[in-house]
Amino acid sequence: MPVTKTATRALRKAQKNAVFNKTVRRNLKEVVKNARKATSKDASENLKTATKALDKAAKKHLIHPNKAARLKSRLAKQFGKEPKSQTAPKKRTVAKKKTSKK
Repeated sequence: MPVTKTATRALRKAQKNAVFNKTVRRNLKEVVKNARKATSKDASENLKTATKALDKAAKKHLIHPNKAARLKSRLAKQFGKEPKSQTAPKKRTVAKKKTSKK
């Protein structure tokens, strides 16, 4: 048991956060599982929601950012789409100037 008032408050807050984190993790796991099982017509929508959920969880430090990136990459690879962060930048072509000879 906590001895001081601040320790009591910290315990209360930790318990409250633990419940919240548990529900978020459970929902995250469910979203990723649904994205994996999705058919081809639902794939893009499920991939989008899974990516969004993974990014939010990584931002709040519920999962490691590298884990989120790994899961997003695997989901994108499963549906044949490259994640936007992994694509190489397109090379810009320079238009040649037309010179008129007289």
